[in-house]
Amino acid sequence: MTGILVNIYRKMLSGFIILVCTFSFFLVAGFISSSNISFFKFKVNGDIGAEVFLRIISYENPLIGHALTGSNADLPILSTGFKLLTNVEMNDIRSLIRSEIPGFMAFDSNFLIADEGVDFTDIPIESAPPMEVLLQERSMAANELKELNSGKTYTGSTPTEKSVFIYHTHSWESYLPLLGLEGAENENEAVDGKTNITIVGELLGKELEKKGIGASVDKTNIGQELDKKGWMTHKSYEISRSLVQSAMAGNKKLEYFIDLHRDSVRKDSTTATINKEPYARLVFVIGEENKNFQKNLKFANELHKILNKNYPGISKGVLPKKGIGVDGIYNQDLHANTLVVEVGGVDNNMKELKNTIEALADAISQIYWEAEEVNG
Repeated sequence: MTGILVNIYRKMLSGFIILVCTFSFFLVAGFISSSNISFFKFKVNGDIGAEVFLRIISYENPLIGHALTGSNADLPILSTGFKLLTNVEMNDIRSLIRSEIPGFMAFDSNFLIADEGVDFTDIPIESAPPMEVLLQERSMAANELKELNSGKTYTGSTPTEKSVFIYHTHSWESYLPLLGLEGAENENEAVDGKTNITIVGELLGKELEKKGIGASVDKTNIGQELDKKGWMTHKSYEISRSLVQSAMAGNKKLEYFIDLHRDSVRKDSTTATINKEPYARLVFVIGEENKNFQKNLKFANELHKILNKNYPGISKGVLPKKGIGVDGIYNQDLHANTLVVEVGGVDNNMKELKNTIEALADAISQIYWEAEEVNG
């Protein structure tokens, strides 16, 4: 009798254990599928996720394997599995610390097209100071103003038809030398409501007009507009979006939309000497989450190639951006020829900026006039 009871007890215990294990399995599976923790996510849109996903289902449907044309023939099982399990990439040290150090996610991108020697340390950094700081207005340093006004005065005619719209989503971004703060340790001091990136936009508009291309330069003080609405700086792209949409509605002949910014990294990364002349280096930023990504990329790549052919090293390259903490669209869904252009960094002076804007205008005009010839 005792033996029978023991057997019944064992069977009941085994059944209970199986039930608990089954319940636990489904509980864990549900947690994993709904979790926001990146450790549990299979990133199909990541660098390797899509390829891994396609390889897995191609074992059942060989036709899917055609999507892998051009991919690496051999999938590195060890490193791929390790990345999927831990989100740590064996060939990228950033993956060890990107989620541990506050602000390090800013470096969680890679140049899609890069000049020689450019790496993740050259990635543009955006930093916004408190509203009261970016609303201050100061005059340009005397020596920089003199440089701005130096050179020959253009006396030619100005095109009446506007084809390029230049604007500044972060209009407060400035340069330390322009504010009389050259060499300041704190890069966040390079902000101003008056002496800022809009001056660079004016320079680009004038250079394009010298080449027969009409340009409209918007100098809206985005900081003031944000302040009026009680918005924080991360809403600045909503303000500039309305500016672009209004410009497009008012002029159907606008073909190019250039959003000028300046980088926060320091001078050794943002400056180049080309043919014995100093230049502020450029970066073209493309939002990967916009529908025109491939068209925007084509436009940026053309500019990058032309610039580095004529001015070797002036363009760092093309940087795609997406994900948490970035806009990912940058209003580039509004038109195929829309770009964010980082013009130098906080340490660049007026001489370097003027040289670079002349080079950028050269490249834009080459693309513009070639397109005009094609369109007849």
